[in-house]
Amino acid sequence: MNPDQEPFSYVLDQAQRALSKGNRREARRWAEKAVALNPQREEPWLILASTASPRASLAYLTRALEINPNSQRARKGMHWAISRVRAGAEPEPGPHKSLIAQPIASEALVRSRPAILPWALVAILLVVSLLVWFSSPTFSFAFTKESPAPVAQIKVEKSTNTPTVTSTLTFTPTFTPTNTSSPTSTPKPTEPPTNTPTAAPSATETLPPTPKPTRRPKPTQAPQIGLRPKGVGDDEHWVDVDLSSQHAYAMQGDTLVRTFLVSTGTWLHPTVTGTFYIYVKYRYADMAGPGYYLPNVPFVMYFYKGYGLHGTYWHHNFGHPMSHGCVNFQTGDAGWLFNWSTVGTVVNVHN
Repeated sequence: MNPDQEPFSYVLDQAQRALSKGNRREARRWAEKAVALNPQREEPWLILASTASPRASLAYLTRALEINPNSQRARKGMHWAISRVRAGAEPEPGPHKSLIAQPIASEALVRSRPAILPWALVAILLVVSLLVWFSSPTFSFAFTKESPAPVAQIKVEKSTNTPTVTSTLTFTPTFTPTNTSSPTSTPKPTEPPTNTPTAAPSATETLPPTPKPTRRPKPTQAPQIGLRPKGVGDDEHWVDVDLSSQHAYAMQGDTLVRTFLVSTGTWLHPTVTGTFYIYVKYRYADMAGPGYYLPNVPFVMYFYKGYGLHGTYWHHNFGHPMSHGCVNFQTGDAGWLFNWSTVGTVVNVHN
């Protein structure tokens, strides 16, 4: 084998050897060359994931699962990466700068001058106390000319007998305005209503019966089912997914069998459109991607790469786009569709 040609097998073998020797940088360099030669093989993506940080490896493992959804190595790697990200794994050690550039001299720990800060705090507290006292009601009362309360004047009369103390209280009258209520108008008696005589129908006069309004039935909107794809027989099962109405339909030929309310991909992660075939079915399957990990997703039916029809236990907002591209069914509906469809059932997705 001529190494100068660098075929895919030779480059992949070099990457695996470097990884087995612990040379991560060399393994990553050979893996990037392998991806450039054949990006549809999962092996170089797995090597890139093993040489990257846990958060960066999620993207490589997602690419590997898109290529091969049944890859056990990719699934185990996804579990490893997600557990490391959730645990907050520290980045790999590398060159860093010390927080203290030079040792602290012993003279710096000795205080040569008295501390000024405590005395400044005492002075500030004293000034604040004086300001509070000058602004208090006691201080203002001491310097006011008017006395707010009655003053008792004591007269002492001298007599041969025991002195008597006569106290005279003087009050400073305070004018208090009295709100005079406005006069209320006396309601006038209302006159009894005058009955207007109505002409009664004569005995010979007959009134026509009042017709009752008839209720018109509300028109029922027909489901927006796409045309039967080419190659689907008159009695063949197929699934129609309408992204506009967020509905899916189980069809047998041109006959509607069952209707489902679903949730498809958001505008950030739109669902693919076109005609596809269910290529694998899982009773339970783990799903993972950048920023999410969903274990034991029920009734999974993949129809294009990582896009599938499956049950949903993490939300109940059906009828609104919620997914990363898959078609979310209620778990009971997904179970019915899982038993009704087979590998090779046509899935038609349209707007």
